[in-house]
Amino acid sequence: MKCKEGTAVLIIRVNDAFCRSCFKEYFIHKFRAMLGKNRVIFPQEKVLLAVSGGTASCSMLSQVQEGLSREAPKKLRFVPGIIYIDDGGACGRSAEERQRSNALLKSIFTETGFTYFIVSLEQVFSLPTSVLVPGTSDPDPSNPSYKQAVDQYIKEKQTLTEENVASAVAQLNIEDSAYSPEHKLALERLFSSMKTLTAKEDMLQTLRQHLILHIARENGYSKVMMGDSCSRLAVKLLSNIALGRGAALASDTGFSDPRYGDVVIVRPMRDYSSKEIAFYSRMFNVPSVFISGLDTKTHDKASIQRLTESFVTNLQFDFPSTVSTIYRTSEKLHTVMPPQSQTAEPASKCLLCLCTLDTKVDKASAFHATLVSEQLSQIKLQDPSLDAPAQSAEQCCTEGQGCGPGGCCSSNRLPSHQDLKTLLCYSCRLTIKDMVATNTLPPYIITEAEKRQKRSQMKMEISEYLLEDDEEDGGTAAL
Repeated sequence: MKCKEGTAVLIIRVNDAFCRSCFKEYFIHKFRAMLGKNRVIFPQEKVLLAVSGGTASCSMLSQVQEGLSREAPKKLRFVPGIIYIDDGGACGRSAEERQRSNALLKSIFTETGFTYFIVSLEQVFSLPTSVLVPGTSDPDPSNPSYKQAVDQYIKEKQTLTEENVASAVAQLNIEDSAYSPEHKLALERLFSSMKTLTAKEDMLQTLRQHLILHIARENGYSKVMMGDSCSRLAVKLLSNIALGRGAALASDTGFSDPRYGDVVIVRPMRDYSSKEIAFYSRMFNVPSVFISGLDTKTHDKASIQRLTESFVTNLQFDFPSTVSTIYRTSEKLHTVMPPQSQTAEPASKCLLCLCTLDTKVDKASAFHATLVSEQLSQIKLQDPSLDAPAQSAEQCCTEGQGCGPGGCCSSNRLPSHQDLKTLLCYSCRLTIKDMVATNTLPPYIITEAEKRQKRSQMKMEISEYLLEDDEEDGGTAAL
């Protein structure tokens, strides 16, 4: 114990005994140190806290409250907001259960005095296609501009009076969690069209990220805080490798995730183990709400994510350094993509997860070998007479004339599995592959897919008239 006076009340690790006050000081310092070391949040910047109701995200909310309180020696300088995504429609919860959990969370959020949004997952069916387009990234906070922002904040700092605080609380912007019956049925059709729980969990995570990103952009939030703990990130690291998302591990498990450009995901709780979070929540009465998910009450082999979690948890019980070893490995991971790839055109990003496409590789690669094996396994002997109508249908517009009054029939069809494959990373391809039909996807995804396909097709048609970068540079040098 640091104080050498109090009575030890808990042991985090061997020889790490803490009294109540020392543990609270240790927990708070860890959160502040993580933010201070990375320095990605500017003074007066709007930061959205993604709270799921669990102990990790609620402890993160408690730390932000602590950092903004008047008793804090060094106050946090950003402007927080809270968002909760109600995914009950995808997880099979009844309307009464959703209303009950929303009411409990609303009472917790109201006590903080922060602006909060409670948004139902069904609202993804009304999102615009701009969600799938990366925005312009902000300058690097490690530059001198960060210090300038701090100096300017200190000069312009003004303390809120009681009247200002009351008026600020009265102007809370609350998103209602209402949803239309059509969107509810569309969400049910989407998740019922997926064959495996692995694909459902991956799709749920993707849609949740899109909704958080949209709310953040709509309300001017440039940072989003996630409550991922060290234990959760260790499970995520191994499960993402099994899911084929190895190229995006640095973004998925690192402190900051800049893939969206104008909105950066940060994970300030990544140094905390689930044991530390559970002790802190219990000892200091941090309010939280248990909300069932897709994998609640499922067996260990129900999905890849569930199996990985069971494996890491059981291994951690016998070998206490398991999670920390995996976590320290994730800290050493860096993306191989150059920094300028973040501002690349949308076609170079995955349609769903918005990571840089990892499918543009040489033929002498494991990915290409997997594709060849898949194509060979799908070859079937067919009657030549059955191929004639298909070929004639494909060649219906070869003469430059439409096959119907509305133009070519092929331009009006929805994207198929094969069409979407070219727009997805390897892991998202596996998720779409587990779907029975792609027409159950939200409209903004289908619309953006059609837009990218048409753009790619147009680029192929005029490719012989385009100059490559090296050719253009050579021509300029010759002049």
